[in-house]
Amino acid sequence: MQHLARVWERSEGSALLEFALVLPLLVVFIVGIYDFSGAYNQKQKIEHAAQAGASAASGQPTGDMDPANFSDPPSLQPAVDVIFNSLAADGVLPLANQGSCKTPAVGSPSGGLSWTYNISNCSGFSGDLLTIIIDRGVHVTGQSTVATTVSVSFRYHWRFNSVIQLLIPGASYAATTDLRQTATVPNQM
Repeated sequence: MQHLARVWERSEGSALLEFALVLPLLVVFIVGIYDFSGAYNQKQKIEHAAQAGASAASGQPTGDMDPANFSDPPSLQPAVDVIFNSLAADGVLPLANQGSCKTPAVGSPSGGLSWTYNISNCSGFSGDLLTIIIDRGVHVTGQSTVATTVSVSFRYHWRFNSVIQLLIPGASYAATTDLRQTATVPNQM
């Protein structure tokens, strides 16, 4: 009994045991911080691309936009290109010459003066779409101006899920989040 009491009072391995118990929690925190900062960074890049696209689209003429005619207006393609190139330059999308993720995308009318562009194969995951919605006929509340609204949406794949599965086998949660940003700029033409 005295031997057991002496072993209980010794503390030679306590630091190692405490480190072994805290290490998984520390790894979760570090990967979580890294992953959330990556998601926030990608959100900021998508917001920048939406703002650049709205600025580019607001300067284009609207003479080729006919909601009754279901064709894609050529005046919107420069805005789609600006958004795509901004996301590619910021590293959100692969470079335009790699893979099948590239413009020009063909827009489909979404009602009124709004067109939706879906560009596929823009990540290593199937089913991911870069979605760009350009609406040239937004009436600004309280003002007599018409504006252009651009909405950009792209999926973020969390890395945090794989760490959780290492620590708790079988645990899972939605490992993707659609990041969507919108920008509005008054029409210049």
